[in-house]
Amino acid sequence: MSRSDFIKSRKKALDKRYKELVEQAYNLRETDFALSDFSEYKALELLHEINRLNYLSRDITPFS
Repeated sequence: MSRSDFIKSRKKALDKRYKELVEQAYNLRETDFALSDFSEYKALELLHEINRLNYLSRDITPFS
């Protein structure tokens, strides 16, 4: 598995988990504030990791 394939598969898995956590935080907002905040915090951590992977996988073109 090449580095770019690994980054893409990791990013896909993190995206899926991020969406699940955001939905969970939204659904818990009315019933359990603490758990909602925790889910949102974990989602933000995943978003940070996703952004790092996006940075690593960006297309670098040399200046002309």
